[in-house]
This record gives sequence, structure tokens and C-alpha cells, in this order.
Amino acid sequence: MKRIMLLIGTNLAIMLVLGIVSTLTGAHRFFTGSGLDLGKLLFFALLMGFGGSFISLWMSKTIAKWSTGARVIETPGSSTEFWLVDTVRRFADKAGLSMPEVAIYDGEPNAFATGASRNSSLVAVSTGLLQTMTREEAEAVIAHEVAHIANGDMVTLTLIQGVVNTFVIFIARVVGWLVDSALRRGSDEHSGPGIGYTITVVVCDIVFGILASIIVMYFSRQREFRADAGAAQLIGSPRPMMAALRRLGGMEAGELPQNVATAGINGRPGWMELFSSHPPIEQRIAALQRGS
Repeated sequence: MKRIMLLIGTNLAIMLVLGIVSTLTGAHRFFTGSGLDLGKLLFFALLMGFGGSFISLWMSKTIAKWSTGARVIETPGSSTEFWLVDTVRRFADKAGLSMPEVAIYDGEPNAFATGASRNSSLVAVSTGLLQTMTREEAEAVIAHEVAHIANGDMVTLTLIQGVVNTFVIFIARVVGWLVDSALRRGSDEHSGPGIGYTITVVVCDIVFGILASIIVMYFSRQREFRADAGAAQLIGSPRPMMAALRRLGGMEAGELPQNVATAGINGRPGWMELFSSHPPIEQRIAALQRGS
């Protein structure tokens, strides 16, 4: 319940901020007496599409800590914490990154990396993963998360999300205007968009949003392959990463909050692969075997 309320509250706050900015800039006034102002509509779509994505990215570390209950290790208090911090530091140095924040959270086996940039990031590992994996396997998972940071995956996925969001918002409203204009052809009523516009936009937002999710999830799956390969490069061998994936394949992946689900080492498969943020374990292992 806490995670759901946090997600709802965060999204409402983002929409409130974007709504205020849209009002102050006049971006929402893309309807004029002569019809649809495509220039203003494009600005509105860019503001809403990229604005929400970048605000979420900027807040990603804070939201991840709140939603998972992750505790950042300021001063290691056990041998496991010493090893975890040292392992992250070693891989970060090898990848040429600033030291990420390192955190532990209670949960089933999983891990994730997030942050607004390569040099302002967070690597979090669950207690379940540390307890059920060997040190070599856990090290491979950590290398995978550091590779995500080194590849700039958080920013890349944010840009992709922003682009598809912009297209969804822009095209849905153009289609809505065309449908509404066709329905009101011959009418003397020109005070603004009618019910045809509203219904069409809602339907198009849903349909185009589903198609956009397929695109975003495709890129999410591709970045998992790159992070696996990056982990193998950081370690010097693909075998530990393959062993970690095999281990994960036999476990029930720990569920992550929606805002960091695509950043986890392993995800629950979607009801269709097109909507899954992670490729099947077997495909990931096969890709590592081909690259070795």
C-alpha cells in the first residue's frame, strides 16, 4: 500500500507541476479561433512528454529509497557491507565512474541501479540476493548494475520515454481534432473542441500509449543484454554472469516498485514478451555464450 500511495502521490505531484508550467507558458492554449495551432500543440506535447520523464529521472534516487525502504550504507557495519561497498567501488573505478551510493533493502532476490546521471547514481541490493547467492554470483549482479550506470541506461530510457510520450500526446490530439471537426461539419458551433475530441483523445491516449509501451520495453530488453555484456567485461569473464542468471532463473524474482522495475537485475515476465522489461533468462545466457 505504501508503494502504491507513493507512486500515485508522485505522479500527481508531477502532473501538478507540469500543469502549472503549462498554464504559465500558455502551452495548453493550442486551440485558436481558426483551429488547431500545431506549433503550440507540439510545445505542449514536448513539455508534458519530456517534462514528466525528466522529473521522474531527477527524483529517481529519492523515490527508489522511499519505495523500497533502502538504507544507504554510510559507514559499513558488517563484513557483508564492507564487501558490498568495496565491490561497487572496484567496478565503478574500472568503469571510470564516480562512486555510486550503495544501499541494502529487505526483499526477495533482486538489485537495481538508478540515478539522474552516471556520476550521481545509486546501486541497491536486496537482502534476499545477498543471502541466496554466492559471492561470485552477487559480484556479477553488482557488475551488471554498474554497467547500467556506465552505459547511461537511465538517461537513455528517459529520452526514449520522452520521445514516445511526445508522439502519443501530439498525435492523439491531432486525431481528436480531426474526428471532432468531421463530426461537427456543417455546424455553426465553433466555441472549442466538443465531446468527439475528448472521447477520441482518451481512446487514442490509451491505444497509442500501449504501442509506446511496446517500444520502450523493447529498448529496456536491449539494455539488459548490454549490461550483461558490460558485467562480463568488468569481471573479465562471462561465466560469473551466466552463473548468476542461472541462479536467478531458478528463483522467484523480488518485485520492485514500478519506478525502478526496469532497472532491476531480473523482472517478472509480462503476460506477453512484448511488454516485458527483461528478456528471458535463457536468451541472456545464450547472448553471453555467443559473445565469449
